[in-house]
Amino acid sequence: MKRSSDSSQYLRRDERPARKRPIIVAAAVPATAWLIIFVLVPGIIIGVASLWTSDLYGLHPIWTLHQWHRVLTTPLYFMLLLKTMRIAVVATAISLIVAYPVALYLSQLRESTKRAALTIIFIPFWVGFVVRTFAWLPILGRRGLLNHVLLSLGITHAPISSFLYNEGAVYLGLINGYLLFMILPIYLALDSIDPAMLEAAADLSAGPWGRFRFVLLPLSMPGVLAGCIMVLLLNFGAYVTPALLGGPSGIMFSNAIAQQFIADNNWAFGACLSLLMTAAALCGLFAVSRTAGMRRLLAPGETR
Repeated sequence: MKRSSDSSQYLRRDERPARKRPIIVAAAVPATAWLIIFVLVPGIIIGVASLWTSDLYGLHPIWTLHQWHRVLTTPLYFMLLLKTMRIAVVATAISLIVAYPVALYLSQLRESTKRAALTIIFIPFWVGFVVRTFAWLPILGRRGLLNHVLLSLGITHAPISSFLYNEGAVYLGLINGYLLFMILPIYLALDSIDPAMLEAAADLSAGPWGRFRFVLLPLSMPGVLAGCIMVLLLNFGAYVTPALLGGPSGIMFSNAIAQQFIADNNWAFGACLSLLMTAAALCGLFAVSRTAGMRRLLAPGETR
């Protein structure tokens, strides 16, 4: 009798996952529909548009590979794509250098102080991204706040115009715009570390650098990877910041795509550039996903 009751219990346990499958499928339907409607369908439309003919009057369903031939045989667009990748990587690296100490400091505060500090960090990001980007114009312009301070202190005798409309201004705008997306994942990873592990490392004669190198940094890597991926993708696809702060020398690939759609009315060529940029982003994500750290981020329970 005991064995029969035990076997019935095992059968009931095996039936539980089967009962949960309809719930899981139902919960996945909205997300799947969202991806199909807003990712797959637009991707197909852009792919078809890249193979059509485009003129000043719009797209025409005349199939051609002329636009792709132009993209693949014009070095200018590949150079601009490499420049965009470089700007995105450098801005992400600077954001990581700035964000990690901030996240580490936040994780070591008391709970009451921690909430107040997080609120202060969040306040600037309650303002729209475009508004925050526009705010750099009266700060960095020839008659802006920075030039006013330099002239008042006697450091310069004439306004400096090189603060704006260059690659440096783009870096400043990107770092300021997306820094929060780097701070939060790192902070969450650091805040979840058990303090007993740091105490154990100290008992084993590990100094501050040793505790950081062998305890804090490895355990916070999932947060670092998550923050770097988000910020890198946001920087790579940036349009507003280089358009407002970059000028001719700070233009990025998204600005070239917008130029084709808005100014040149060449939708087919703009679709080709969009697919090229998407392919570059997917290749970068695939390269990152091959690392062990990315596997731990997506599947924390894996040990291999």
